[in-house]
Amino acid sequence: MSSTPSPPPPDAADALPAGIPDCGLAGPFPVGEYAAALRNKLRAFARVQLIGELVNLRPSRARVYFELRDATGAIPCAAWRDDWEAISNRARAGSGWAQGATSPEGMQVVVAGGCDYYPGSATSSPGFSFAVSDMRVAGEGDLLARIDRLRKRLDAEGLLQLQGQLPRPSLPRTIGVITGHSGKARDDLLAALARRGWAGRLVWGFAPVQDRHAAPTITQTLGDLAAVGGVEVVIVARGGGSLADLLCFCDETLCRTVALLKVPVIASVGHHTDRTLLDDVAAVSCSTPTHAAEAAVGVHCQRARAEQAAAATRLRDHGRRALLSRARLLATLSRAPGAHLDHQRARLHQLLREARAGSRRRLADEWSVTGRRALVLQRKACSTLRDCRERRVRELERLALALGGHDPQRTLERGYALIESAAGEPLASAALARGVEEVRMRFADDTLPARVLKQ
Repeated sequence: MSSTPSPPPPDAADALPAGIPDCGLAGPFPVGEYAAALRNKLRAFARVQLIGELVNLRPSRARVYFELRDATGAIPCAAWRDDWEAISNRARAGSGWAQGATSPEGMQVVVAGGCDYYPGSATSSPGFSFAVSDMRVAGEGDLLARIDRLRKRLDAEGLLQLQGQLPRPSLPRTIGVITGHSGKARDDLLAALARRGWAGRLVWGFAPVQDRHAAPTITQTLGDLAAVGGVEVVIVARGGGSLADLLCFCDETLCRTVALLKVPVIASVGHHTDRTLLDDVAAVSCSTPTHAAEAAVGVHCQRARAEQAAAATRLRDHGRRALLSRARLLATLSRAPGAHLDHQRARLHQLLREARAGSRRRLADEWSVTGRRALVLQRKACSTLRDCRERRVRELERLALALGGHDPQRTLERGYALIESAAGEPLASAALARGVEEVRMRFADDTLPARVLKQ
């Protein structure tokens, strides 16, 4: 297979100036004709299948560009936008993307197609690419597999949680920023901080954010910013890009350095669909530099200043009104102290008169009530005394009669006798009388001794 394109027709070369003498080469040929011949020659090559890792996917309005890479080389590829969507749908339905993936970037793919060459023009550059007509996913690419293994290893060591445990100030005074010197992320970050009204200090650490030297430089810059006194949070920002462009943010040394850093790191790498190891290790992962600025400065300074100014105005107004009201009261009191004293004195005299009058009325009422009660009690006492004198005499006479009816002397007067022992104890039965020798017989008028005869 010859790599030399066919020369243009001889009549086209005859119209051109003479070439370089003694060089032994044909020509000179017009560039457009040679580029067209080269394109025809490359397109005449046999169509083949290539296997490699798909990286650096860059969709445009009309075409989709990407690269196929392996350990020994790389080749640029391209496909028309409509053809690419059909190819992607067939690959997705046939073998499927990796779990959670939105594109085949980083996967091992097999593509079918052939060489293509764009000759360019006076206003556009030429370019070689491998025109892809079909594709299937062969498996997870080595790049994604290495990243996944590293993520699992860092998670097993507990390094994915260290940054999230660090305290982050709501309103830091100094923020460190690592980004490209001329990237759009820098302008977005400054605009977002300006909108929030933050007026602190920014410490810039400019570093490459794409090539093979990016990861070591970013790691060193992180250490330098952490050593700067007063830096309370660090933002690592970069715009969107392909997986190959963002590969430096999956570096193991960089991720371990961020995890062990004592300053919280906010990662803003790529777009919201991109996910690097730095996003997993950092304290906060943001989709845009604007979001990163809002995460670093948790307080909207302009709004907070406006609220504080409004609160200060209200406090000043309340203080002024309170001061004026008390000043008016003091002025009123100070203008006529004698009148206030006279008023209070008259009020006290009136209260005193009312108290005295009330006391006299109460005393008169009490005396009136007491006199009536005393009269009633006196009447009750006289009635009780009179009743006692009359009723008690009758009661005594009745009791005397009742007592006389039970008098033993009256029983004796009716002819009965009372037998007593010599000691004066009454003997109520004959058996008791037989038990003694001498007894006494008591009559109404006298007592006679007697002797008991035993039979």
